[in-house]
Amino acid sequence: MKVIKASSRTTKVAPEAWFTGTVLQDEVVTGSPPSRLRALSVSFTPGARTAWHTHPVGQTLYVLYGTGRVQMEGGRPIVLNPGDTVLIPPDVKHWHGAAPDRLFIHLAISEVTDDGAGTNWLEKVTDAEYGVPAVDPA
Repeated sequence: MKVIKASSRTTKVAPEAWFTGTVLQDEVVTGSPPSRLRALSVSFTPGARTAWHTHPVGQTLYVLYGTGRVQMEGGRPIVLNPGDTVLIPPDVKHWHGAAPDRLFIHLAISEVTDDGAGTNWLEKVTDAEYGVPAVDPA
């Protein structure tokens, strides 16, 4: 067993090239082989979001706090609330982030491929794309 103390890791500001707005990332775990697991706690300020991207092994999001959105290419943005889980299949183009007026924190869980590939970053989500009203499928 190994305990990784929170004090041993620092919060990182997410790269501007792949995010819009202020986004902070806290590493939860990066697996050691044979594990390919990676998990981050990601905090988005209101209106902040990822760029469009894909994951070769898919991604799972678990909402911890606030109100957010997720959108797959070709679909409408979907409202996310605490306790919601999003299962994103491999290689599906998508984005996720905060609602315009709310903080949003999720746990992002994914795996890398055997050769270490994890996220394929694409173009940024435009303000027009982000501004499409989100639906709540509840």
